[in-house]
Amino acid sequence: MGTLMGVYLPCLQNILGVILFLRMTWMVGIGGVIEAFIIVLMCCSTTMLTAISMSAIATNGVVPAGGSYYMISRSLGPEFGGAVGICFYLGTTFAGAMYILGCIEILLVYIVPQAAVFKMEGLEGAEAEAAMLNNMRVYGTLVLSFMAIVVFVGVNYVNKLALLFLACVICSILAVYAGVIKTAFEPPIFPVCVLGNRTLVWKGFDVCAKVIERENATVTTQLWRLFCDSEFLNATCDSYFVNNNITEIQGIPGVMSGILRENLFGNYMDKGSFIEKVGLPATVEPDSIPTNTNRYVLADITSFFTMLVGIYFPSVTGIMAGSNRSGDLQDAQKSIPIGTILAITTTSIIYMSSVILFGSCIEGTVLRDKFGEAVRGNLVIGTLAWPSPWVIVIGSFFSTCGAGLQSLTGAPRLLQAIARDGIVPFLRVFGHGKANGEPTWALLLTACICESGILIASLDNVAPILSMFFLMCYMFVNLACAVQTLLRTPNWRPRFKFYHWTLSFLGMSLCLSLMFICSWYYAIVAMGIASCIYKYIEFRGAEKEWGDGIRGLSLSAARFALMRLEEGPPHTKNWRPQILVLVSMDSELNVEQPRLLSLTNQLKAGKGLTIVGTALEGTYLENHPQGQQAEQSLKKLMEAEKVKGFCQVVISSNMRDATSHLVQAGGLGGLQHNTVLACWPRNWKHAEDHQSWRNFIELVRETTAASKALLVPKNISAFPSNGERFTEGHIDVWWIVHDGGMLMLLPFLLRQHKVWRKCKMRIFTVAQMDDNSIQMKKDLTTFLYHLRIDAAVEVVEMHDSDISAYTYEKTLMMEQRSQILKQINLTKTEREREEQLIHDKSTNPPTPATPQSPSADAETPSTSGKICEYLTVMHTFTHSHSLTLMNVYERMVDDGFIFRNQSNLRRMHTALRLNEVIVKKSQEAKLVLLNMPGPPKNRSGEENYMEFMEVLTEGLNRVLLVRGGGREVITIYS
Repeated sequence: MGTLMGVYLPCLQNILGVILFLRMTWMVGIGGVIEAFIIVLMCCSTTMLTAISMSAIATNGVVPAGGSYYMISRSLGPEFGGAVGICFYLGTTFAGAMYILGCIEILLVYIVPQAAVFKMEGLEGAEAEAAMLNNMRVYGTLVLSFMAIVVFVGVNYVNKLALLFLACVICSILAVYAGVIKTAFEPPIFPVCVLGNRTLVWKGFDVCAKVIERENATVTTQLWRLFCDSEFLNATCDSYFVNNNITEIQGIPGVMSGILRENLFGNYMDKGSFIEKVGLPATVEPDSIPTNTNRYVLADITSFFTMLVGIYFPSVTGIMAGSNRSGDLQDAQKSIPIGTILAITTTSIIYMSSVILFGSCIEGTVLRDKFGEAVRGNLVIGTLAWPSPWVIVIGSFFSTCGAGLQSLTGAPRLLQAIARDGIVPFLRVFGHGKANGEPTWALLLTACICESGILIASLDNVAPILSMFFLMCYMFVNLACAVQTLLRTPNWRPRFKFYHWTLSFLGMSLCLSLMFICSWYYAIVAMGIASCIYKYIEFRGAEKEWGDGIRGLSLSAARFALMRLEEGPPHTKNWRPQILVLVSMDSELNVEQPRLLSLTNQLKAGKGLTIVGTALEGTYLENHPQGQQAEQSLKKLMEAEKVKGFCQVVISSNMRDATSHLVQAGGLGGLQHNTVLACWPRNWKHAEDHQSWRNFIELVRETTAASKALLVPKNISAFPSNGERFTEGHIDVWWIVHDGGMLMLLPFLLRQHKVWRKCKMRIFTVAQMDDNSIQMKKDLTTFLYHLRIDAAVEVVEMHDSDISAYTYEKTLMMEQRSQILKQINLTKTEREREEQLIHDKSTNPPTPATPQSPSADAETPSTSGKICEYLTVMHTFTHSHSLTLMNVYERMVDDGFIFRNQSNLRRMHTALRLNEVIVKKSQEAKLVLLNMPGPPKNRSGEENYMEFMEVLTEGLNRVLLVRGGGREVITIYS
């Protein structure tokens, strides 16, 4: 099809419809010509801007079946596409309900009122309204059932009748314009009867007068009998009827009458108020209760500006009709922009001119009379038509029938397209249909949803609902165009050139504004529905890669964030473990230590970066398939363990180099790992596995050189899975040496996870017999209080003969503790200066050899001007006579544990005695955290280093060895 038959005429048919015929005159009467024109201008501008954005998207490649859903989903991704597609489907379905209700209103009010099942004769107020609504429900259900059967049996007939329905619409509009021209020369006779200033329902009387002269006698009229208890002049009458005169005014004064001046401004009314003629006198007795209200024309709903917007907006929808037929067009990329924009221009001219012409030709009381009760029950717009009001009545009836059939035809196909995409799992059943592809199940669901709209039974209440869904759809069409334009993706090359991102943003802003103008609570509900669908698709929907704009937007945002991160390392307050998890694969390329990822998940309360890496031996060219298989295995395990992060596989000629590449090259820019998590090597004592523990020691050396923290779980198979729960128990921290606060932070992070949540935290520190253990415990408790960490403190005393080489080591010296307490009382200015000093220090951490590698200078006083920072910035133990325990660790392993003298034997004895103390206190603990010393400088002592760690941790079920990265990771400051 070409532009005319394929786009222009279908858009005209979908845009022009029920609101124009049934509510346009009422909207002009209530809101006034000025406000009605503003409403029309806003709505038409919104659809024009949306059409421009839609034209750009539609001409950027082929748009198959699905129309707006296809465009949005391929531009903004499956989540947005599914959410907005379902909203558009609901809007189209409720539009069908609105057209059917309009069809029934025309039938029961203007064509055959006597066909009403629930009679309204003699009923007033709420009873009459309820009867009318029940009639709408009964007939609406019948018409919906008939239309659904027609669509199910022969959708081809619907398409063939489309031109006939369009002809009815065009003929009706032409009849209105012809009637307007005729009013300039010969206005039609449609008198309106007014009592005082109240408009009367012209029903049950023939003459607009109280009495008439007949054969030289004064005779009462039928109108008299409506307000009085008898036909005689001395009858008892309604007080308002007695006190006010009857006036007959012309309902259609004509375009040259100057009535436009009276209709310029709005006249909003409350429900049940009288429609009054401005300028006529009226006498109302004070405190009198109105009677015979069913004789007057009353406002059936409370009206206000925003309500008018919600009711009117559906009359400008339907701009997607052309894009929905893109598969049937000869040249879609040419026809869609031209046809759609021309159709919107044409309908906008019709609507804007209608507002002015209605205000110029029709009396205000008639305009405000929604159902034409003052003009003998005629359709108000029909009073203008030439040659007869029936042209409009019949034409509008058939046009609403046709629009309802089109909605019931289009909505199931849209739902079927969404279901067949497979992005919403629970909708897949609606992708099936008859053998010829007709969406049977989707039609059934559409009919059920449409019935819910018909049960509302009020055109004025249904219109704002579908306004929400259409506005949301149009908003995302504009957003899609704006995002694609701003991202400047190479594939964004639309043939339609008359677009700009500012126009798209203006259109998007107008849509959002109109949503909340129409009804803020409907807008929130519609957004809530869309958000729920979005999250559902995100978590449960099928993974689709459509090259959409949101992926491009994410890439741009990620690049921007990474560039910002390059500005410098994070402050201590913002430090969180960014973990590189090193796992090994078996011969089947499955992960050997799946519990390592469980531990990773439990540590991720810090919400930092996670990279799961593995190393494969071989050449990249030969082992690339194995690398891809390993990557898939990692992704599958990460998904099972609910670890959010990235996986990386490195293939190298030997495992040592591959692991080194992972440690060196992991991450990107400022988003790099600061912590390495690796298992303690299993069966390292076996001769055939000697390379594995040597690689492990090299890993320790490299993480130390790179200033990264190292976490080594021992007996990883004994660690809990994510499904386990500890109902009681302890996490024990053996705080031996300074590690930047890692030993304090890790238990806190673990206890955020439900596996460890009910475990208590205990901190043990070692003291000599000559230390003041009571004061040490008190100071450490104060420190933990300022860290906001809830933990029990216990000081373990060891005899001098037991701790041997630890003689000169103290976990907290008395002098240091006194400095700590002084530091707590620093002034605010001093505190900020100290915090900045520590931040600068952590930004440029010392090399590992400085604080941790023993040297001859380690025992010489070098800290005369330093402040102890463990409480305030987490430490740096500096005492003129002391060594840290880490230095002792280092000295032990530097000697290579070659037991050639009594001194080295005493050091191993120390490890044994410390292990005894730890086992005695922590054997029942759920987890024990220990400091991990660095490896020996003398490579000949590497095996003895492993032996030392085995001795230290023997008899403990779960151990997490921790080695700090040389910077502070926790602070007492807010």
